[in-house]
Amino acid sequence: MKRTLFFLIGAITGFTVMAQTDTTRSSEITPDTIKVGGLIIIKKKGSHNDDRDNTGVNIDIGGTHRNKRGNIETNWGIVDIGFAGFNDKTNYSGSPAQTFAPGSNADWFDTRTGKTTNVNVWFFMQKLAVDKKHYFSLKYGLGLEMNNYRFTENIKFEKNPTKVIKDNISYSKNKLATDYITVPMMVNFNFTPERRRGFGFSAGVSAGYLYSSRQKLKSSENGKQKIRDDFDLEPFKISYIGELNLGEVRLYGSYAAKNIWKKGLDWAPYSVGIRFSNW
Repeated sequence: MKRTLFFLIGAITGFTVMAQTDTTRSSEITPDTIKVGGLIIIKKKGSHNDDRDNTGVNIDIGGTHRNKRGNIETNWGIVDIGFAGFNDKTNYSGSPAQTFAPGSNADWFDTRTGKTTNVNVWFFMQKLAVDKKHYFSLKYGLGLEMNNYRFTENIKFEKNPTKVIKDNISYSKNKLATDYITVPMMVNFNFTPERRRGFGFSAGVSAGYLYSSRQKLKSSENGKQKIRDDFDLEPFKISYIGELNLGEVRLYGSYAAKNIWKKGLDWAPYSVGIRFSNW
């Protein structure tokens, strides 16, 4: 899994370097033409019927190439806001679950509806067009994936060794936060490539590395508490991911491909929400 994440990061780095290729070169510019940014310098003599200067050097500002889309497009600072949850496949009658969380059952880990959230901040995403008309693209990026699981029961994660107990304290706030640095890799299908905010969808996978996890508790007895630990969570998470573009509205979703716990519990987290992005 480590190799998968490093490979994706390396691939994205390579694509990003490609995106910085000098735009002064173009297959549509002839040897008699030089393009510098928005300037096109035409090194040939104009005709007598041409309104341009006939000295042999003509300069166009912002020629037709200016509005043409490149094969690589970059979108900076994308934000996702949505709801999170998990498919709990734990066998609570088995020894692993009872050792990890003595006396537990599925009700221990019920989450608060509308309070269990997912927020993602993507530093950037890029699309690399596969065909000339931009109907198909490879889409990739780098960002932070943050999930907050708010529990209804008064459970508490202990560490050294990791264990979950049912506390006799009533918590007004009880959440487990898991944060990943994540690399998504998708295939993008754009049905309206001529539109900036078009219609289409993307599908693929993401690889995430757990860089922070903690439990936050709040009670009248102990006030605010923050317990930082990995709680025997797996350091890497692979997820199936998707994105739906509906003009002005963009939706996203993810579903973990395997259990995120090393032992005891068996959860497959998922998230759905709205994506705030230029494309």
